[in-house]
Amino acid sequence: MTGTSGGRVAVLAPGGNSNTNIPVLTSAGHAARQRGASLRRIQWGYSVGDLRREFSPVPPGHVPAQVAETVRGRVAAALTELAAADMGSPVIFGKSLGSVAASVAADRGVAAVWFTPLLTDPATVAAMRRADAPCLLIGGTADHWWNGDVARSVTPYIVEVQGADHRMLLPGPLADPETVPGDVIAAVEQFLDDVVWP
Repeated sequence: MTGTSGGRVAVLAPGGNSNTNIPVLTSAGHAARQRGASLRRIQWGYSVGDLRREFSPVPPGHVPAQVAETVRGRVAAALTELAAADMGSPVIFGKSLGSVAASVAADRGVAAVWFTPLLTDPATVAAMRRADAPCLLIGGTADHWWNGDVARSVTPYIVEVQGADHRMLLPGPLADPETVPGDVIAAVEQFLDDVVWP
């Protein structure tokens, strides 16, 4: 656990091929810490390549049940730990595979920011739709996991980056993998200030 105790905590759940030190989660975590939140980082301990070799094939755009169970279990365990420690009001920041924890957020009434969520996975979308707590969806039009129509059916809080892929990178020589588009971080900060921790 890092950060200060301020009655707020952000749970960072990475994608399948990354950790929580990628630019979008680092920036989101920094925004949360500026608002007095502690950070709880989660790691999966495997890569998407490992998962594809280990588990039987599933339909394109879906997440294997065993993988989903691991993601949900680790996020649920983190939230249980935080609740037992009376850490205050949580928000989940999830990247890609981390968005499979949408069912945990829905079950526990926890707000979330989902970066490049898996909007082609029916179970993930169904969980987002049944959630009472608000969520912000951030994705790019060149991401094969993103579906703008589905996103707009889930929540009014959306940032859709034209031309951005699943890594949130834009095409062309000026694309910088260490930079998060300014409007994305501005939207995260506004969501935290206006919706999650007003």
